Amino acid sequence: MIYSRIAGTGSYLPPRVMTNDDFAKRLDTSDAWIRERTGIVQRHIADEAQCSSDLALEASRAALQASGTPAQDVDLIVVATSTPDYIFPSTACLLQAKLGVRGCAAFDVQAVCSGFVYALATADTFLKSGQYRKALVVGAEVFSRILDWDDRATCVLFGDGAGAVVLAADSKPGIHASVLHADGSQVGLLSVPGNVCKGQIVGSPFLQMNGQGVFKFAVKVLDEVGRETVSRAGMSMEEVDWLIPHQANVRILDATARKLGIAPEKLVSTVDHHGNTSAASVPLALDEFVRSGKIRPGHRVLMEGVGGGFTWGASLATM
Repeated sequence: MIYSRIAGTGSYLPPRVMTNDDFAKRLDTSDAWIRERTGIVQRHIADEAQCSSDLALEASRAALQASGTPAQDVDLIVVATSTPDYIFPSTACLLQAKLGVRGCAAFDVQAVCSGFVYALATADTFLKSGQYRKALVVGAEVFSRILDWDDRATCVLFGDGAGAVVLAADSKPGIHASVLHADGSQVGLLSVPGNVCKGQIVGSPFLQMNGQGVFKFAVKVLDEVGRETVSRAGMSMEEVDWLIPHQANVRILDATARKLGIAPEKLVSTVDHHGNTSAASVPLALDEFVRSGKIRPGHRVLMEGVGGGFTWGASLATM
C-alpha cells in the first residue's frame, strides 16, 4: 500500500509589514477596533514587483531544503492561488521554471481560502495511485492586489504570503484522510465578481464579503468537515494533537475549536501577525509551528480550509 507523508515545510512572507496603526492614519478605524473584531495586529504586503510565483518560489525552496529534496526530484507541482500571476499560464508552471526544472506535471487549484487543503488532497491522491513519488504543494497569495483600500471592513483583514510542503510517497500513512465540499449557491457571501473582457474590467475587481454571513457559515462547516475527516480516518477528536483552521480571524478560530471540543492550547493561531492570507494561511501556520518545535514528528494535525465558492475541506495528517 502506498501512502503520502509531509516530508518538509516552508514559508515566505514579504518584508513589508503593515500594522493596524498604518490603517488608522488613512481610514476611520483604530488598532483597538481591528484587534477586537479580528485579532489581527499586522500583515505582510508584497512589493509591486512581487507576484504569487515569487512568493511561492521562496516558500518552495525552504520546503525542499527542509525535506532534503532536490528540485529535480519533484514530479508534481500543485499551486493553490486565487491571485495568479497571469490568466495563463498557471502559477505552477511559472514556479516550475523559476525552480529550474522541467517535465513534471504542474497545475493550479482555485478554491480560494480552501485552496491548500484542496491541493494537498489532490496531490495525496496522485501519490497514493503510484503515479508520482514527490509532490510540491504550495499556497501563495497576493490578496493586496484585489482589495479596495478604502473599505475598512475588508482591507484590514488580508495579507500576502506563501506556504509550501513537500509530499513524499511512503509505506506508512501520513495523510490519513481528506474531505472536500463546495456549495456554489453561497457565492454571494464572498467573491471578486469581475473579469477582463476585450481589455476592460467587467464587474468589480475588488473583494466583496458579507462578514456576518461568512462567520456563521464558516464555523458551521469547519465543525462538520473536521468531524467527518477524523471519522473517515477511523480516529477520535481526542487523538488530534493540533488544529490548524484557515486563519481568517480569531473569532472563527476560537469558535471552531470550541465546537470541535479542541482545547485552546491545541489551536494553532498565527492570524495576529499574518492576517488572512487565503490559500497560504494553513501552510504558513504549519511551517511556523514546525520550525518552532511545537509540531513534532508523530503529532496528528487537522488542517481545515473554508473560502469563497463556497468551498471547504479538511485533511488529517501525522507528521
